[in-house]
Amino acid sequence: MTTPRSTPSRATPRAGRAAREPRPAYECDACGHQPPKWVGRCPECGEWGAVVECTVTGPTVSGRVVSSRMPAEPARPIATISAAPARARPTGVSELDRVLGGGLVPGAVVLLAGEPGVGKSTLLLDVAQQWAATAGSPSLVVSGEESVSQVRLRAERMGALHDQLWLAAESDLGAVLGHLDAVKPGLLVLDSVQTISTPGTEGVPGGVTQVRAVTAALVAVAKERGLATVLVGHVTKDGQVAGPRVLEHLVDVVLHFEGDKHSSLRMVRGVKNRFGAADEVGCFEMHEGGISSLADPSGLFLTRYSEPTPGTCVTVAMEGRRALVTEVQALIGATVAGSPRRTVSGLDGARLAMVLAVLQRRAERLTLHDKEVFAATVGGIRVVEPAADLAVALAVASGGLNLAINPHLVAIGEVGLTGEVRRVGAVARRLAEAARLGFRVALVPTGCGPESVGAGPENMRVMEVTDVRSALQCAARASAE
Repeated sequence: MTTPRSTPSRATPRAGRAAREPRPAYECDACGHQPPKWVGRCPECGEWGAVVECTVTGPTVSGRVVSSRMPAEPARPIATISAAPARARPTGVSELDRVLGGGLVPGAVVLLAGEPGVGKSTLLLDVAQQWAATAGSPSLVVSGEESVSQVRLRAERMGALHDQLWLAAESDLGAVLGHLDAVKPGLLVLDSVQTISTPGTEGVPGGVTQVRAVTAALVAVAKERGLATVLVGHVTKDGQVAGPRVLEHLVDVVLHFEGDKHSSLRMVRGVKNRFGAADEVGCFEMHEGGISSLADPSGLFLTRYSEPTPGTCVTVAMEGRRALVTEVQALIGATVAGSPRRTVSGLDGARLAMVLAVLQRRAERLTLHDKEVFAATVGGIRVVEPAADLAVALAVASGGLNLAINPHLVAIGEVGLTGEVRRVGAVARRLAEAARLGFRVALVPTGCGPESVGAGPENMRVMEVTDVRSALQCAARASAE
């Protein structure tokens, strides 16, 4: 009978102690390569004298131990760090500064996305000219889609010619970096990032790999030199930033440039902002001479009638933190057999259908199930927030009953399926903006009157309504006064 041999343990105490003891290793300071022994020249990057001995005890990544090294800049108490390098510098375009949180921060990278032809190049050419005229440092515009002559013609039409505004037409990243070394600008505008490529990266220009590599390189250069950089990006069919999603994480600020080609109104909407609020909106107007800021755009969204007109009602929409007084129009068509049309422009079609169903059930003497209904906003603005439900309901009821609403009345509130008027946010700011433009009567949900939100605006009568039926009655009384 044989005695079974004992199996040696996998880790003896001696082996465990040896595994925890520091062991020498070598790493290249230039590229991070870790050769198995010390060499005078790094086999990876070819740098002489860059391989140094280091300690490899610590955490591991992908099976390799991450070694500690001397940081390039030691950590300091936060109170001793100056915040001056991160102060925003105004661009000279007031509405863009509003969205950016005061201006461009040196070293910040901004991604401006928008549909083709909406006016991105025109806006940024104006920004570059204003920067060159006021910031005391040159600005460089690099166009990968147009020639310098085409950009020069646009600048001449806009009156954006300045000695410190430099232009270049390039599609190679190395050439762009060469221009930066020659001009040494304080602002770089790259139009667009999808047209720039680098030979050291695989893929075609505009592809995922190329766009990611170009953006990462430009972000590194901007941080190293304190260079304010604005990248123009394309958008997809659904309005999202084209290219890999990582681009939005690489940059500091993401802006969307929106607008209808058939309207002069343009809006810059903040989506991400590391230096300010991410819900601001800037308003611009396109014209033959270029683009200009609109500090008070509410007048674009109203129609001045000589006498009260049925089928109209005014509401106050919130775009970011900005209150915009907007007119809603509704037209009730003829009776048709089958399914009547419900057409909207600037409104949410699903919410219009819900409001029509509520009016059909809750409003008296109003028949809508067999009639065509057309609803739209004025001035090209798009209003999709629920706070406009009450104004849509009053406009439809006014058009269906052929009763004009008081032109000095605004309606604010969300309509529920049972006909109740629900509370919405920022009521005090909405009422203040309406009062500033001369509106004297306001219909608001219960709990949003002066007793709830504080003292209401002077010369404005604020009436609380509980449901759609009471709102129609209050609107009729205000129109009769």
